[in-house]
Amino acid sequence: MFKDPILEKLYKTHGPHKFEDRSERLMEELIEAIINQQLSGKAADTIYSRFLKLFRTDKFPTPEQILKADVEKLRSAGMSYSKANYIQNIARAFRNKNIKIEKIKKMSGEEVIKELTKIKGVGKWTAEMILIFTLNRIDVFSLGDAGLKRAIKNLYGITDEKKILKLSETWKPYRSFACWYLWQSLNNVPKI
Repeated sequence: MFKDPILEKLYKTHGPHKFEDRSERLMEELIEAIINQQLSGKAADTIYSRFLKLFRTDKFPTPEQILKADVEKLRSAGMSYSKANYIQNIARAFRNKNIKIEKIKKMSGEEVIKELTKIKGVGKWTAEMILIFTLNRIDVFSLGDAGLKRAIKNLYGITDEKKILKLSETWKPYRSFACWYLWQSLNNVPKI
């Protein structure tokens, strides 16, 4: 699959990977990404589970339900004030129809990043992970991802960002797959 011998070896070790379009769950994926930021997998899973239980429903809460919950209620799930506010910002963007899934699906990667980062609390890294794991975009490389930088340092001996970007250009048009295999080399695929 890859011309790059290092990625080809990772491909043979880890097998094929298939991304799926989860765009219909965009709000949920954004909120889960916010909850997961800077947390271990276990801690993030616990807080996410508590967040869902706050709404006593078998479905993901609606924007209206999230906005009816005050910040203190959201914090009771174990998240910071900032994260609780960011989650409400996301819910507000969807309730107000500032984010429209069908429109997002038609945008370029750069346009999606620009649109999503208008929501306070959603940064470029989160938007890039949404492009890869939610919108099924196959040619995304996240220079801001610490895991990718660590994998590239381990496998290629490169730490200079310009050289990393130049290397990533050789993986076009499948940079999302390259990222996934690099994360696998660390056994550390981002959870969103």
